[in-house]
Amino acid sequence: MTDLLTIGEVARRSGVAASALRFYEERGMIASERAGGSQRRFPRHVLRRLAFIVFAQRIGLSLDEIASELTKLPQNRAPTGRDWQRLSGEWTSRIDARIAELERLRRGLTQCIGCGCLSLERCQLSNPGDRASRLGPGARYWLGDRAPR
Repeated sequence: MTDLLTIGEVARRSGVAASALRFYEERGMIASERAGGSQRRFPRHVLRRLAFIVFAQRIGLSLDEIASELTKLPQNRAPTGRDWQRLSGEWTSRIDARIAELERLRRGLTQCIGCGCLSLERCQLSNPGDRASRLGPGARYWLGDRAPR
């Protein structure tokens, strides 16, 4: 078993499309070596970096944030448990905030979203005269603003 993988092998093992692998490489998030014919060969430890990228996207980090976080990990070896623990400890509050946001969205699914549309019967009760618009653009109550009493 070689320590270098083709782009197809990395795509199969990681579940990440080859086009995304090339994109991540262009952004400096992963690195490959060039073999004969300029074919990409990835070190096996790139699979851990890809797992990290996929996980970070699932919790809502942008690609810029992910790239920034990846700079905290070693480039030339697989991260250790200690490396992962250091990074994941920084994310706890972000995940908690995301959970709270999703719970708030779930509670609001059947209520007025405070968008100012005045198209739902309930809007006449929860948002008379389009009061939510004074709080700013968008679905203000879903974004966490409270309806004035």
